Amino acid sequence: MLRVSQRPTFPSRGLTLVEPFGAGGGPDLIARALAARLSHVWRVPVSVDNRAGAGATAAPAFVAAAAPDGCTLLVNTSAHAYSAALVEGRTYDPRDDFVAVAPLSSQPYVLVASPSSGMRTLADLASAGRTRAGKLRFASSGIGTATHLGVEKLNADLGIAAMHTPAGPTEAGADTGARVAAGEADYAMSPISMAGPLVFTGELVALGVSGSRRSRLLPDVPTIAQAGAPGFDFPIWYGIWAPAGTPARIIDTLARDIATAVATPELRDEFLRHDAEPLTMTRADFAAFVIRESEMAARLLSSA
Repeated sequence: MLRVSQRPTFPSRGLTLVEPFGAGGGPDLIARALAARLSHVWRVPVSVDNRAGAGATAAPAFVAAAAPDGCTLLVNTSAHAYSAALVEGRTYDPRDDFVAVAPLSSQPYVLVASPSSGMRTLADLASAGRTRAGKLRFASSGIGTATHLGVEKLNADLGIAAMHTPAGPTEAGADTGARVAAGEADYAMSPISMAGPLVFTGELVALGVSGSRRSRLLPDVPTIAQAGAPGFDFPIWYGIWAPAGTPARIIDTLARDIATAVATPELRDEFLRHDAEPLTMTRADFAAFVIRESEMAARLLSSA
C-alpha cells in the first residue's frame, strides 16, 4: 500500500515577522534575511511587517494582541527585555504577554556625535560632559530601548549628566543617527547599518563601537573600551517572541526551525554582512538570558 506523506500541521499558512523600528534598521534587515530562509524551509510565505512608532512599542502591542497560533511573531532587539522595567502605561507586559522563542544575533552599536558638537573622540565627550553638564543632549529610539540604556550606562561610566531626547510617538526609532546629524541631539548610539553611511559622508563622527570587538564595517573606529571607558561592552542583540498562550508544540517547532535557519551558511553570511554574529542558545537558555537582561536594565534605570 502506498503511503501518502502528510504536510506538517505547522506551519500550514503564511507567517508574519513584525518589527518595531522601521525599514532599513537592524531588526528589519535581520527579519528579512530570516524570512527569506524560513520561506524556503517551510514552503509557505513569511513576510515582514514594519510597525515603527510609539517609542518602539507599536509592534509589540500588535503582536501581544495577535492570535496565539505562531503565525504572528515579534522580531525585536534587546529593547524588548529592557522595556520590562518600564511597563507602566503600556497595553502589554513584555514579560507576561510573550513567550521567548529564539535568539538571532548580536552586533555592536556605533556611538556617534554631530560634527557641530566639536566632539571627535570619547575623551571629547567626557570633557563636554563636565563643561556642559546637563546641557548635552543624547538621542534614543525610545525610553527603555537599547539605544537609551546603552547611553545611560556610558554616561554613568564617564560621569556625564545629559538630557535625553527620545524618539517621538510617530517617529521611526532607528533613525537616532539621522537625528544627531540633523542637530536634534549631540550624540547617540545608533545601529551601524543606519549610521555607517552618515559616518562615511562626514555627517556624523564615530566616537567608538559599543561591543567588545571592532566593527568589520568601521574597522578604524575603536571600541568604546579602547577609547577610554575600560570594560564597556553593550552590544545590541536580536530575538523572536510569540504571543503568550501559543501552544508549546508550536513554540518548540519555531525554536527548532529558527535555530536551524540561523546556523545555515546562507543566513550566517547575511548576518555578517551587517556585522552581526549569530547567537546560539537553547530556548530555555534564551528565556533565562532575557530575564537577566531585564533585571540588569531595571538596575541601570533605577540608578540613572
